[in-house]
Amino acid sequence: MQVLKADFEGSDGAKIFVESCRSTGFAVVTNHPIKRGLVDAVYAEWKEFFASDSKFDYLFNKDTQAGYFPFKSENAKGYSQKDLKEFFHVYEGQPFPAQLSKKTFELRMQLFELGQSLLRWLDEGTPPEVREHYSMPLDQMALGSKKNLFRIIHYPPLTGVEDAGAVRAAAHEDINLITLLPASTAMGLQVKDLAGDWHDVLGNYGDVVVNVGDMLQMASQNYFRSTTHQVVNPKAEAARGSRFSMPLFIHPYPEVKLSAQHTAASYLDERLSEIGLK
Repeated sequence: MQVLKADFEGSDGAKIFVESCRSTGFAVVTNHPIKRGLVDAVYAEWKEFFASDSKFDYLFNKDTQAGYFPFKSENAKGYSQKDLKEFFHVYEGQPFPAQLSKKTFELRMQLFELGQSLLRWLDEGTPPEVREHYSMPLDQMALGSKKNLFRIIHYPPLTGVEDAGAVRAAAHEDINLITLLPASTAMGLQVKDLAGDWHDVLGNYGDVVVNVGDMLQMASQNYFRSTTHQVVNPKAEAARGSRFSMPLFIHPYPEVKLSAQHTAASYLDERLSEIGLK
């Protein structure tokens, strides 16, 4: 399985990006406008936040899904074991740590703008017979949506006494349209091919990894694949270190029709229940 690298400024960037999303459900975007210094600064602020007890002042709200989710809050669909992570959900207009700067929102906006461009590429790369089933152009589905989620994740160092079978993020598919992930602070992300084999997703620090979510798979009638992926536990010396990542999950606004059976709202509610967050 080969996840392709698409140069955002390259003449063939859109073609390569669509091809990779179509064949693997993933793509790596290079030469994009998001500055590495901003990514570094945001990671540094959240590293301090997760190391402080003030995170418990921002415990999540089950109705809004905003705020801090303590360690082992979430399980992948179909798994009883909780993932070995803690995380914070950043939503527009919802509580946000007072000690952090606005750089998180700056990065969130830049990622969303990049995502809008990538959704237009996907829309333009969709065959007409598939596109006619979209209820609206892909980039318009998320425009103005308050469901767009910036999730800041901390995977703590492993202790060596974790429950059998517990991993940093068990095999799963994302719920949303597309996910944008600035390169994480450590390796571990893997994607599963059609034969059931796992492959590391390789990207340089500064690249943005993008993957297709279930909502896009549904809207495109399986033309674009939402591919199973996981974050595996590190070994040896690497197990003693934390891993941070911060995916932006681009969601349609709730009324968007994805299929004859589901709006974005009905599908999101179903999936949140399955993973233990609602």
